[in-house]
Amino acid sequence: MKILIAAAGSYGDVAPYTGLGARLKAAGHTVALAADASYAQLVRDAGLEFRALPADPRKRAGEGGGAPGGKRELMRRAAAFIRDLGPGVADATAPGTGLMLLSATTAPLGRHVAEAHGIPSLDLPLQPNAPTGDFPPVVAGTRSLGRRGNRAAGRLSLRVVDRLYADGVRDLRARLGLPPASARAVRRRRAADGRPVLHGFSPALVPRPADWRPGLEVVGNWWPYTAPDAALPPALEDFLTAGPPPVFVGFGSMAAGARGDGTAGRLTASVVGALRRAGVRGVVQSGWAGLDGPATGDDILTVGEVPHALLFPRTAAVVHHAGAGTTAAALRAGVPAVPVPVTADQPFWAARLAAVGAGTDAVPFRALMAEGAADRLAEAIGRAVREPSCRAAARAIARRMDAEDGAGEVLQAVEDAG
Repeated sequence: MKILIAAAGSYGDVAPYTGLGARLKAAGHTVALAADASYAQLVRDAGLEFRALPADPRKRAGEGGGAPGGKRELMRRAAAFIRDLGPGVADATAPGTGLMLLSATTAPLGRHVAEAHGIPSLDLPLQPNAPTGDFPPVVAGTRSLGRRGNRAAGRLSLRVVDRLYADGVRDLRARLGLPPASARAVRRRRAADGRPVLHGFSPALVPRPADWRPGLEVVGNWWPYTAPDAALPPALEDFLTAGPPPVFVGFGSMAAGARGDGTAGRLTASVVGALRRAGVRGVVQSGWAGLDGPATGDDILTVGEVPHALLFPRTAAVVHHAGAGTTAAALRAGVPAVPVPVTADQPFWAARLAAVGAGTDAVPFRALMAEGAADRLAEAIGRAVREPSCRAAARAIARRMDAEDGAGEVLQAVEDAG
């Protein structure tokens, strides 16, 4: 079967689908992955055909602690990102495509492309985005509103997403020759036909809500592709073998460094100071935040992009922004976390880490710019590294995740759809 995977957003929104695509290809399917051009090599390294989407995730940004103009500006940028994304998904859907696999970002657009071409589609979100009484919407903070309140907030969250996608969907349906259709009508139609939605996170971290409709399943993670012969850079390998396991610090696609206001320098100073005050060695990943610690040294090493699957098992703890992918990667490695959430679903994942005991309480990203930031972060790092219960909880989750096969569950659904 010819399969198109469409994923858009930051690295953590795209990379897991490379491993899924490789699994599907190994099973005999022809797989293309459509994403922003910056991920072309990532996709091709997994042995998949790359198709470009005209939607640079950094343009919707503010993802480093807030764009000028606040939430209204972020919504404007996101809506513009979506209007660019719709035609890209349509163009990436080549003749002969037999199935579309859609991420949370591309699904509200891809469903209409699938409808226009009579192609089956399957939603594969990395976050729990259906309303439930168990917890509030993942982008609405962590305070429970009670079961009825949580469900109501979840429905409201869906309506907010509908408004965000409204212009893009209207334009896309017109381009595809489809009649107008409301987002609510499309959602009801999909729910009525019982179409499955497979969520790519571990039930060990977020159990499947009992009030979800049949077909909404939590199947476990699918992981970024890592080549069998992949290795860490020699300088990093030398650093790891030269002393005790370090603490990793990285904030992924949180783009503080792109703001040009000195934020990256202050953030770097807080991170380096915290590592040294905690008395631990550190590996600092520059990322979109532009962290610029020592390039060489006995106690701290700054690196670029490296496979988490190879590095995290060799660390003492992971300090990260609590994105879904990095949260899962640290748990998979069985190491405790210090979550430093910034925005969107990150406070949700940070709270889940603390709830299962595999992470400390969250240190808000903005706190790293405040007075005493290095001391606060150092205290959290010390707890993560030295409290046995935190590591024991992380290892227990890792054992459960090791028994899961999210990609295999998707493969089975693909075979059923075929």
